[in-house]
Amino acid sequence: MRFLDVKTDYAFKRVFGSEGSKPVLTSFLNAILDYQGEQAIVDLTIVDPYQIPMLQGMKDTYVDVKAVLANGKHVIIEMQVLNVPGFEKRILHNAAKEYANQLQKGEDYTLLNPVIALTFTDFSMFEGSDECISRFRLTERKRFIEYSDDVELIFVELPKFTLTLDELATIQDKWIFFLKNAGSMEYIPDALASDPGINQAFSFANEAAMSREELEIQFKRRDFIILQRGSLILAESKGVEKGIEIGIEQGMQQGLQQGMQQGMQQGMQQGMQQGEAFALQKLLTKRFGVIAPDISARIAAASAEQIEAWFDLAIDAAQADDVFGVATH
Repeated sequence: MRFLDVKTDYAFKRVFGSEGSKPVLTSFLNAILDYQGEQAIVDLTIVDPYQIPMLQGMKDTYVDVKAVLANGKHVIIEMQVLNVPGFEKRILHNAAKEYANQLQKGEDYTLLNPVIALTFTDFSMFEGSDECISRFRLTERKRFIEYSDDVELIFVELPKFTLTLDELATIQDKWIFFLKNAGSMEYIPDALASDPGINQAFSFANEAAMSREELEIQFKRRDFIILQRGSLILAESKGVEKGIEIGIEQGMQQGLQQGMQQGMQQGMQQGMQQGEAFALQKLLTKRFGVIAPDISARIAAASAEQIEAWFDLAIDAAQADDVFGVATH
């Protein structure tokens, strides 16, 4: 057997958003949201039921649910699968819009139902954390007092889920394992088949039960996601290359400026040293006549400190040999 990659939005919607998948979706949401007892989902309505779309422009699809909990509370759940990073603001925007659009003008705010944005990502969103599931609500910054749970963002980062079949301990583990790995499996493992909801989910994802048209749409969607990822990787690599080029250019400019400054300093030092050497030779010539070539060579190769010492000696010396003989000992 071969199963659909449920991480693609088309397959996700086929498994969880079809008219017949209500029991599957109920089990799935109760497991992922950890809803039990009075909070357990006892009934739900799929707002956007599954249909075979022609995927014009390959737009993202969602599974929107209006759920009824055991305590009578109603919850709106918007689910989606993201395969490419960069949609963080859109998730928050859509959740806030879903919350606000419940009311018509003049209706009482008490009619508002909580909204949960449940997002599964096939990439890591939150660096520095190994937790697979992250939940966000409005809380006070320092004391962590909860203001409201009416809008909740829940993220399931599939790459961070690393449990093997033998390590699956809870129904939540099993559902996440199914979502992450169904597309690469060739049979239904006993550890998953024992749960009726997951077993039925496999039947929805079974390629053998799909028409040629449905398979073609799924393959196109999968290939499109691969192209998206490739384009993103290429863009990131170009960004890195551009950053390196800019860094090199800035480094060259900085190096040039530093080099110019160092060159100016060295030039000034050399100029001063040459000026001092010229003044020493002029003094020696005026006092002792023509200077021997070996003395001129020693002056040209000497340091500024040595030239200064020779100059002081030359003022009072009786002959040139007295200057260089004493100064070089």
